[in-house]
Amino acid sequence: MDQVRGGIASGSLSVGDQLPTVRQLAVDLSINPNTVARAYRELDLGGVLETHQGTGTFISAQKIRGGSEERARQLAQIVRDFVARAAAIGFTVEDLIEELRELVEPSRRR
Repeated sequence: MDQVRGGIASGSLSVGDQLPTVRQLAVDLSINPNTVARAYRELDLGGVLETHQGTGTFISAQKIRGGSEERARQLAQIVRDFVARAAAIGFTVEDLIEELRELVEPSRRR
């Protein structure tokens, strides 16, 4: 779901673009087809996607809506995922903060 929303936000996915079938995306991502179907269904209910029986799933013309609570929820999820992935390979939160600061302020490079 985040990849679709991110693709729309970055412009790599545009209104009317067709998404892969549930089966094809499940194979490409090596995940359960039910997971893809559930994500497509939630995006469809949220107005991000339109599913046309027999023709496929497409990016909707409706803008993604998201109030401040939804944006905060998404950011919190991104941060949790980021910290968990980094911790799994041995980085501390302090390491992450330092790297983020360096990204924002490139003059602070080592």
